Amino acid sequence: MDESGRPQPGSGTTDDHQAARPGPTPPPPPSANGEARANSVPHTPRDPEEPPHEKRPEDTTPADQGDTSDTAPDTAPGSDPFTKHTPADGDGTAPPAQDPVSQGDTPPPRTPATGGRRPTKAPEPRGGLLMGRPFGVPVYVAPSWFLVAALITWVFGGQLDHVLPGLGAVRYLVSLFFAVAFYASVLVHELAHTVAALRFKLPVRRIQLQFFGGVSEIEKESETPGREFVLAFVGPLLSLVLAGVFYLGMLAVEPGTVPGVLLAGLMISNLIVAAFNLLPGLPLDGGRMLRAIVWKITGKPMSGTVAAAWVGRALAITVLIGLPLLTQSGALGEGAADVSGMDTVTDALLAAILAAIIWTGAGNSLRMARLREHLPELRARTLTRRAVPVESATPLSEALRRANEAGARALVVVDADGEPRSLVREAAIVGVPEHRRPWVAVSGLAQDLTDGMRVSAELAGEELLDTLRATPATEYLVVEESGAIYGVLSAADVERAFVKAMARPS
Repeated sequence: MDESGRPQPGSGTTDDHQAARPGPTPPPPPSANGEARANSVPHTPRDPEEPPHEKRPEDTTPADQGDTSDTAPDTAPGSDPFTKHTPADGDGTAPPAQDPVSQGDTPPPRTPATGGRRPTKAPEPRGGLLMGRPFGVPVYVAPSWFLVAALITWVFGGQLDHVLPGLGAVRYLVSLFFAVAFYASVLVHELAHTVAALRFKLPVRRIQLQFFGGVSEIEKESETPGREFVLAFVGPLLSLVLAGVFYLGMLAVEPGTVPGVLLAGLMISNLIVAAFNLLPGLPLDGGRMLRAIVWKITGKPMSGTVAAAWVGRALAITVLIGLPLLTQSGALGEGAADVSGMDTVTDALLAAILAAIIWTGAGNSLRMARLREHLPELRARTLTRRAVPVESATPLSEALRRANEAGARALVVVDADGEPRSLVREAAIVGVPEHRRPWVAVSGLAQDLTDGMRVSAELAGEELLDTLRATPATEYLVVEESGAIYGVLSAADVERAFVKAMARPS
């Protein structure tokens, strides 16, 4: 598992730490998931377009305010800044503070906006059936788990018919108990990652039990290679401890009985989970341990990620070719084929699935590392559009004229005191035919400001993306630390800059 919330075989983090589960027989090798930071690639979701708000009462004074910038405008004079769109890319220089046009000879002083406040906490992610909150972290069982539980019950039940033929139909109840107990041990594996993350003050979004095992979605990267190593190692360590406990329990019961068979199966399953996750390639726990070692030696986390990811890809090829050869040659033991109940096609299919998951997880690890490397390039100050403040009753055509003269590409609706109340949505502006604009007030195209739609101009990188994710919207009001209006940030501009940053070579 990896400590960055990324799904992975065996034990993943998002830094998903994911404990991969063995297959549906007396557990075959666990499998891995792809890495996804909380960990999936950071993305700024956007709300569907909302219906226009009702007009507000007419304000009594104009709201022109702010500084006059000597920077070249974003649009040429005479053009419509909202129909001729030039996306921000995150590489330019930060635009000047808003460039409104005042109606007098001297623009009045800028009115502070009640801004800079952090958005309310994002809704808690869901991932299936909520089972509890150990250590305050929600644990979900994904719908896919029930499919796997049924598969394990059916396959393991068939094996019990050979080992304990006298059980009859009861063998399927025993097999179901085994499936639940095995996933309980996977949960313990994930809780080990979670407790370690909380100990290092790394937030854990959730734990999810799913088709390929478990995922601990840890929302931040470890700050040191030592912590990275510990965070990755504790999962396999707990699986080994559980295997030892089940072994001692097996010694204490009569062999050839239901308890003896169950304890033996759980011991073998946890040994497989531990061994598989210790393989030194991303996205497995062993890959994160290798990453930590290379990071420690080179002092560069990116170097560790690259090394562990390529080892992970080599491991995927090895699994694809080697697993079918091992099972069919009997190198895993004379009973390997009998216990697993696999034929050649099944062996190849299992190997292909495992290899694809490992290969994909390794690639995702590289992409996530590149993302973190380029995230600081996303700065609210650089991506912000200049904005013109207008009163709510201002006709759209007049508001656009002012924006064009100011070289601005956004409109902020303010009250009589100059306080921002709403943002005029770009999509709504484009949807109004030009001949209708003199009769449409900007208030009818605006979206009311909430606390989460006010962001600081100093935000950058992951903090900026987290803030936007917490309150999905199409536009945000950007304010200085003093509370003064800086401009408007478009979610579309952030997405374009994000994609461009991801496309750059590391």
